[in-house]
Amino acid sequence: MAEKFLQGRVAVVTGASRGIGRCTALAFARAGAKLVLTGRDRAMLEESLRMVRDQGAEAEMYLCDVRDEAQVRQLASDVGKRFGSVHVLVNNAGTAIRKNVIDFSMEEWRALTDTNITGVFLMCKYIVPLMKGNGYGRIINLTSIMAHVTSTGRGVYSATKHAVAGLTKALALELVDEKITCVAISPGFIATDLTAPLRSDPVKNQALMDQTPMRRWGQPEEIASLALYICSDQAAFMTGNDVLMDGGWCAQ
Repeated sequence: MAEKFLQGRVAVVTGASRGIGRCTALAFARAGAKLVLTGRDRAMLEESLRMVRDQGAEAEMYLCDVRDEAQVRQLASDVGKRFGSVHVLVNNAGTAIRKNVIDFSMEEWRALTDTNITGVFLMCKYIVPLMKGNGYGRIINLTSIMAHVTSTGRGVYSATKHAVAGLTKALALELVDEKITCVAISPGFIATDLTAPLRSDPVKNQALMDQTPMRRWGQPEEIASLALYICSDQAAFMTGNDVLMDGGWCAQ
């Protein structure tokens, strides 16, 4: 890949305030992209914006709750006015609740499904029109190994990630004539702020490592590198699929 192969292209990254979203934004910035960073935590998002601009990238941040149609619609309008078009959309925003299926309240069900699947739908609904007509486009949806397997206490989360994988396939077919590809990435256990409690618990950490053939946590930079590859011309024939990066977890 050329060092600045995203030069002049606009990339929207949701959940860009930390973890995989922030690392992906930084990787895109180094590749020359103009960045649109979205999230709900102003302080953390401002830090991401500073880091991206330190890479020399043109970038803006927008506070946006992907569950809220009015906010997403306004985001698309603002981005259209500011940048004109979008070339890459990374749907990274997500959340998790660990609880058995029948123990979920309706409020918890909606909190999880609204963020993990409705948010992806809304972002695609309003951002994809800005991607059409460019002759190039990439949609990257962050799923999870739970789009391939599941476990006790992860049932609803798993269901939302299966839904995202299905939506990815549908969008890939719908947008193929626009030369917009749509690919999902399914990370395994990644060392981010959100997984810090698991990593700091010796028993839970060891249990997870025992189930991971590579015996280590993945790094958010590794996911970002995969996202960057998907955006390259070398990956132009890749669409409608879900790429695992899980240290061998699902191979067992």
